[in-house]
Amino acid sequence: MFLNRKVSIFIVLASLLMTTSLVFAHGMSEAEKQSIIDGGNMSYLWLGATHMLTGYDHLLFVFGIIFFLTTFRDIVKYITAFTLGHSVTLILATFNQVQVNYFLIDAIIGLSVCYIAFANIDGFKKYLNIKAPNMMVMITALGLIHGLGLSTRLQQLPLNEDQLLLNIISFNIGIELGQILALTIMLLLLFSWRKSTSFVGFARLSNAVLIFAGAFLFTMQIHGYWHIATPDEFGFSTDNHYHDHLRMNEQQAATENTHQSID
Repeated sequence: MFLNRKVSIFIVLASLLMTTSLVFAHGMSEAEKQSIIDGGNMSYLWLGATHMLTGYDHLLFVFGIIFFLTTFRDIVKYITAFTLGHSVTLILATFNQVQVNYFLIDAIIGLSVCYIAFANIDGFKKYLNIKAPNMMVMITALGLIHGLGLSTRLQQLPLNEDQLLLNIISFNIGIELGQILALTIMLLLLFSWRKSTSFVGFARLSNAVLIFAGAFLFTMQIHGYWHIATPDEFGFSTDNHYHDHLRMNEQQAATENTHQSID
């Protein structure tokens, strides 16, 4: 009962993160974009922090990294590797306007969640009978991929050409502040739970959930990619259903107004 209650809380929190992230990704109006420009670097810092706190794919990966780490030194070492990795590509790719398809990069990020959970359960030795790749190297490499995903999202926002580098750095600082806050909450949860007899069962379940979540994210992102790669096979002409529905609502409202004017 005690384990089930905590697992339920974990699932609810994960669901809230996913829901909040979807709202952040799709609901930005032109007025909000202009307010970002007018707000200066502090707006980008705030956006970075909120993006990390609602970026469930990045949070799941960080959760996987620290899951079995028990010393402060190891936590700092591996989180620093991930931070350096995603900071490098976030700054360089955005500054040089390097763009990739965000569905594909997010699909790879989903697989990175699967990877870290698979490594946590010693899957390479148990199921593949091979030695696992060096964890520090893999976390750094996957951090580079996560940074490219962050850059792709940042480049969808309005950037001030006159202060481009400062905007990027402000966004990156916000990302790190959000990561520190999320990491603190995760560590408090894990350290308090690690003393419980239910932790072993929770560990197996959590990493299984991480693998499932990563695979689910991968599937959803590939589905999104096919929407834009083969639009004629779907009922929408763009890669964002939200905007299509919004346009349809606007057209319907305009039609109704026209009819009222005629009447």
